[in-house]
Amino acid sequence: MVYVLLSMSVAILAGLLMTRVLKPLKLPSVTAYLVAGVLIGPYCLGRVDITGLGFTTMESVEDLGLVSDVALGFIAFAIGNEFRLSQLKKTGRQAAVIGVVQALTATLFVDVALLTVSVLSGGKLTAAQAITLGAIATATAPAATLMVVRQYKAKGPLVDLLLPIVALDDAVGLVVFAVSFGVARAMVSGSFDLVSILVNPLLEIILSLALGALMGWLLTQLEKLFNSNTNRLNMSIAFVFLTTALSMLEFTVGPVTIGFSSLLVCMMLGTVFCNLCPLSEEIMKKTDSWTSPLFAAFFVISGAQLELGVFRNGLIVLIGLIYILTRSAGKYIGTYLSSKAVGCNETISRYLGITLLPQAGVALGMCVTAQQLGEQGDLIRNITLFAILIYELVGPMLTKMSLKKAGEIQPMSDEVKNRRQINLEKVKNNGKGSIR
Repeated sequence: MVYVLLSMSVAILAGLLMTRVLKPLKLPSVTAYLVAGVLIGPYCLGRVDITGLGFTTMESVEDLGLVSDVALGFIAFAIGNEFRLSQLKKTGRQAAVIGVVQALTATLFVDVALLTVSVLSGGKLTAAQAITLGAIATATAPAATLMVVRQYKAKGPLVDLLLPIVALDDAVGLVVFAVSFGVARAMVSGSFDLVSILVNPLLEIILSLALGALMGWLLTQLEKLFNSNTNRLNMSIAFVFLTTALSMLEFTVGPVTIGFSSLLVCMMLGTVFCNLCPLSEEIMKKTDSWTSPLFAAFFVISGAQLELGVFRNGLIVLIGLIYILTRSAGKYIGTYLSSKAVGCNETISRYLGITLLPQAGVALGMCVTAQQLGEQGDLIRNITLFAILIYELVGPMLTKMSLKKAGEIQPMSDEVKNRRQINLEKVKNNGKGSIR
């Protein structure tokens, strides 16, 4: 327990200090947290093997997995807030079309490219591995995108589309991955299982949305018992914890597996809550301030989980680069064409696709499932880890750049600059006074 608390404090402190170190480069805080995680992870400071200085083993990083699960629950809860009916009436159709098309286009591009590599490599990459990686290409990281939007207070028509699309990615990705992985497993084992290909993923999506809706309705009813916003905030936090825990349950009924997607469940919790509770917007803002250190720890832990050892294998690097380039092209082209088709303006069509490139948690979950392919699953995992390492370090910067180019990150006003300068001078003067 002491080690867990020590690791949490070191993770948060390392992330915060790294934001100061990288401040001259004007990088998003997400990138600073990830870099901090890499530095204190098992491949850097962890090698010194001093408990408390960093994560000495990958197992010590995984010990904080509960923090990541809870953080993802709050991230999904916050994204659910973007599905207000008043907003969906304006952008719902566009978000749905773009969300589905860009995900399927990314899968198509990666499938074609990697199946070609499979033929040319003489079996070093199998067809089963290729189509599994193609399915993993659908996933976009909601956490990094949300953090960049929040840090720079980005707002506008592009952001209004971006967050719902990122949320839809999870549902689309679950279906595409289940079908593709079912086919891949059939190719490896020689047996075709319709239940795992279609029934399980559809049940997972339906049951996840149903559980999230039920918890959202229940939260709204219980909020009415309190007059204090502090108590309402506490109730909301407790419900995200409870909903995250319930989404981890799994049952088997005959050949059918009944499970839940924590991202979908918590997203639906936030969606129902924000549409039923009149005070939801104010409570959501308070929740955002409470979760700031939790998100910092989440990204530092994510950085520590990035395995730098994948760079040692030339084949993984080569296939990883092909995967990154074709997935990026698929995301961008799919977004550009579909956004044009649904009547988006040129600015959104040009920059929206770039903001959908980050990839992390959902893709990791998919490649863990891919381990069921045995030795073939190991290569899938390593290629995915390589891609995530690149996407997580570069993706937030590209997201920031795109939002800025689209005019949805406003430059700091003169009033704010003057106020910050006055506060900085006060701090310096107080420091001088204390020395004397």
